[in-house]
Amino acid sequence: MRRVEAAELVDLSVPLRTGMPVYPGDPEVAVETALTVARDGVNVQRLHLGSQSGTHVDAPFHIDDALPRLDQLPLERFAGPAEVLDARGREPRAPIGPDALPAGLRPGVVLLVLTGWAEHWGTDRYLAHPYLTPETAAAIVAAGVRTVGIDALSVDRTPPPGDDSFDLAAHRVLCGAGAVIAENLTRVERVAAARAAGRGAEALLFPLSLAADGSPVRAVARLSGSSSSR
Repeated sequence: MRRVEAAELVDLSVPLRTGMPVYPGDPEVAVETALTVARDGVNVQRLHLGSQSGTHVDAPFHIDDALPRLDQLPLERFAGPAEVLDARGREPRAPIGPDALPAGLRPGVVLLVLTGWAEHWGTDRYLAHPYLTPETAAAIVAAGVRTVGIDALSVDRTPPPGDDSFDLAAHRVLCGAGAVIAENLTRVERVAAARAAGRGAEALLFPLSLAADGSPVRAVARLSGSSSSR
């Protein structure tokens, strides 16, 4: 008799909370009470946040007015089988070169970059994450991949305070090819472990329906159940 285990869902998102970390210069996040059951008969929250708050996706429009907004992209761009680029163990602000790319990249794949930097969420060290070189971004695009996620603040280098060398080289390569980018993921190591064990994985990164540069997402990985015979 063959037994197939149920799929496992893994939340890859950080919670949206008042005062949570944001990219330097982005709008701060505030979740406030607007209506209450005691006063108004219902509870309603007022949200103040940027389009790039928390775990979010960037549309190509994020870096160029002429490129598509979120609502102009196909839904297929936000979901697909997941492969993991394991970049753990690197030094702060270390580049991730094309030699780190995994096998199996092809059109429709969601590439998740695992830096291990999610463990530094909420600390100053979180800004010192490894990042994709433009050559790596170009190799991703050449493989036909149009969805890339990372467990860090950006796919590009985040400069330290006082450093004005702001650069979006990887963003420009990826978004210029019509790709979407998910940032501030967490628990990507769970996906890596599943893939190493031969399990299938699907990433789901659906944004709000906005004509915008980006949106927070509830990012989820669906890990296929292992099968066994008895």
